[in-house]
Amino acid sequence: MKKTTFFILCLEGAVLSFNVAAAAALIPSIAKEFALSQFIVGKVIWIYMLTYGLAALIYGPLVRKFDARKIELTCIFLFALANLLAGLSGNINTLFLGRFFMGLFGASVIPLGLILIGKHKAKERRGKYIGIFFGLTFVASLLGLFLSGVIYWRWIFLIPALSGFILWIAMYFYLPSFKEDTGGFKFNYFRVFNDKAAFKILAYIFFISLIYHAIQQWMGVYFSTQLKYTQFIISMLITLTSLSGIVGEFWGGLLADSLGRSRIVNIGIGFMIFSIFALIFKLPFFAFILIMVIWGLGWTFNHVGLASMLTDLPKEFLNEAASLNSAVRFISGGIGVSLGGLIMSRSFSLGFIIFGFGLLFLLFSGRLIKAN
Repeated sequence: MKKTTFFILCLEGAVLSFNVAAAAALIPSIAKEFALSQFIVGKVIWIYMLTYGLAALIYGPLVRKFDARKIELTCIFLFALANLLAGLSGNINTLFLGRFFMGLFGASVIPLGLILIGKHKAKERRGKYIGIFFGLTFVASLLGLFLSGVIYWRWIFLIPALSGFILWIAMYFYLPSFKEDTGGFKFNYFRVFNDKAAFKILAYIFFISLIYHAIQQWMGVYFSTQLKYTQFIISMLITLTSLSGIVGEFWGGLLADSLGRSRIVNIGIGFMIFSIFALIFKLPFFAFILIMVIWGLGWTFNHVGLASMLTDLPKEFLNEAASLNSAVRFISGGIGVSLGGLIMSRSFSLGFIIFGFGLLFLLFSGRLIKAN
């Protein structure tokens, strides 16, 4: 895989990720403009995530049959259009529709990136490249979060719309064909689930993603309703999770190659457990700064370690494993957002306790990933 190709894949990931995390910070502003409850507006998160998760299942098998170049050119163009629809929406239903199409067409990016890294990079270096790939998506996410606190919320959708159209032009001229990777169209999902190592990794991904999003996507509401922080402070605190996440993806990718995949995953979940229980207490503002940094490091150590494990699976179902990585993360994440909203609307402290013990269960059930 040429450096230019890898760079284009990273740019796709950046455009995709620009407003993924920012959406949570924007909930109070969008709710105010449309005069709706923050918990109703929160649907913009799980509508995107569930659609993304389901759509991701088709792209792995699809790039086995059709040239991935054509698929990506189509998807990035339609993804940009979906962002334009969301940015110009005049009511909440139009915004929901835009988010639906963003999930539908954006779901192609991550599976393709993992498939190409898995096929064209040596095992002992995959963690590094996966860390760079996801690290740059966190850079874009960080930029989106920062801007969400200082510019009108609609621009958080209009910027990736404009960037997507510009990227499409660059992809048209510089993204190579992947016809040599094509073959018959088939689904190997049953083979993936019959593989014990793959099944255990995916089960772990399902539960860790559910818990992470149940907490992360409602932090903006928590800081707004419980601590009375301003939109700028909320955006800056959530931005810290992406800032530390950038370090976590790059550093975690290197550590996944040197220390081992499962070890970096367990270090990550340990950081997450510390952070989630610390949120129960009404601490000084500067303590929340530290908590957000540790939370972001924990999630990204865990994320890059698990993604590296999936690319180490047998090549015959690498496409399906890459699609399932996105599908499982986003479907479980959407469920987590919905479940988190249900619990957090009653008590944030209760939610932190429930999901904190869920993380402890995952930590002490390390058998889920030892097989790898």
